Amino acid sequence: MRTIARETLFKYLFATQFSGEDESLKSALYKADKLNSDDVEYCSKLLSAINEHREEICQIIDKCSNAFPHTNIFPADKTVLYIAVAEILYFDDIPNKVSLNEAANIASKYSSEKSALFVNGVLSGVVKQND
Repeated sequence: MRTIARETLFKYLFATQFSGEDESLKSALYKADKLNSDDVEYCSKLLSAINEHREEICQIIDKCSNAFPHTNIFPADKTVLYIAVAEILYFDDIPNKVSLNEAANIASKYSSEKSALFVNGVLSGVVKQND
């Protein structure tokens, strides 16, 4: 199950917003959360997709967040959105429902219930735009 892998990647991406990329932090998080090789591969592919398409992801978030630019979105919510939008756009093997549900759960856990609703609303717009 990728839930733990998503949360681990969330923690890493959240931290990098403040301190930049850090391989030792990433390794420590992977080890602490006991990710297996499949989880590490998934995180690596997802992180590459986010880094490669960050500008496009930010533009989509801006478009679907109803005039609330990504630069003003709470860092935890923005991190969740990066992960879910990348999954929706670049991971055909992951159903959109799964990405939305996982994102809302992470937002609830690491941010707030209101954040979960906001994230779900933005991602619903992303899904509609991509259909």
